Amino acid sequence: MIILGIICLIVGFLLKIAILWTIGIILVVIGAILWLLGSVGHAIGGRRHYW
Repeated sequence: MIILGIICLIVGFLLKIAILWTIGIILVVIGAILWLLGSVGHAIGGRRHYW
């Protein structure tokens, strides 16, 4: 999810598409939160690790 967010950020920046930029930021933030929660041991969606 983090990589997809970074790709959306880059494409949105290069093509000047604001919605892709916004979606990219949201995906990076959600991916980072899920990664943090998974790394400290909280089960997310019944899984111990995010990946």
